[in-house]
Amino acid sequence: MIKTYFYNHAENAMYHDVDLSEKDVLLASPDNLLWIDVYDCTPSDLRYIGEVFDFHPLAIEDCLQPNPRAKVDHYEDYNFFVFHSLVYNEESEDDEITSIELDVFLGPNYIVTIHPVALSAVGQVARVSRRSSLLMDRGPDYLLYSIIDNIVDDYIPITDRLGERIDDLEDEIFASAPEEVNEEMLALRRTILMMRKVLLPQRRIFANVNGRYSFVIREENRPYYEDVVDHLDRILDSIETYRDLLSGSMDTYYSIVTVRTNEIIRVLTIVSTIMIPLTFITGLFGMNVNIPLQQNPYYFWYILGGMGLLALLMLQLFRRNRWI
Repeated sequence: MIKTYFYNHAENAMYHDVDLSEKDVLLASPDNLLWIDVYDCTPSDLRYIGEVFDFHPLAIEDCLQPNPRAKVDHYEDYNFFVFHSLVYNEESEDDEITSIELDVFLGPNYIVTIHPVALSAVGQVARVSRRSSLLMDRGPDYLLYSIIDNIVDDYIPITDRLGERIDDLEDEIFASAPEEVNEEMLALRRTILMMRKVLLPQRRIFANVNGRYSFVIREENRPYYEDVVDHLDRILDSIETYRDLLSGSMDTYYSIVTVRTNEIIRVLTIVSTIMIPLTFITGLFGMNVNIPLQQNPYYFWYILGGMGLLALLMLQLFRRNRWI
């Protein structure tokens, strides 16, 4: 599906579903802005967009294949970006967090967004653009900021929820069943790793090196990108903190499991140690040979009492050595 949004600066008006064959006429004025949003499309649709704007075949190929890392590629008169939005479903039986790729072509007065399914971050900007020119009258870099800002805002509730789950996990370690705690820790670990995998490369795209970004940003729009970077930094700081907390919780959990296992092994060892001489006695007196006092009517009770006394003496010895 291909959606088009065109801002005519001279008329200060928005138009939708424009004819892309008139692209050169629409973009004749550098103050105009054309946004093309492509999703749930076929390879032929992408190649058509590539022909209209003369995009490099390698960039179109990147759109057709999944890219696990965010990046920016510089071409002669446009930049190609790869971003990732996150979808969080805590009740999912498979991976509770997945990423959706967003490919962006950013030109001097146009922007093309490509994604496999509808994204709420893009949809919010599209809804505003259908009603007014509020987001498209500041240039393509501001429109890109608006989309990325929505994507970053979607990270925040996911991060907050991870913090709550880690807090709950610290309490569950001492109370819940080991299988449940182990599954929760592994799920949190996978989620945190996925978020770091998405956020770290994305943060580098907006890195300000010596006062310059990796792509052209209008001076009046710089504060907005600085705000995005600040949000990404705070989210990454939280993720790093959660990773450390989770690592500490895992160490505590495995220490508790080890202690419990050692306690069980110690009890079983003591029981086995006590049973060894008792088994020897019963085996000795169970031999099919003549044994002294065999005719005594209290013969069985003497043996049983001796075995009980031996067990008590061994328990006393274990307590004295603080083995139990």
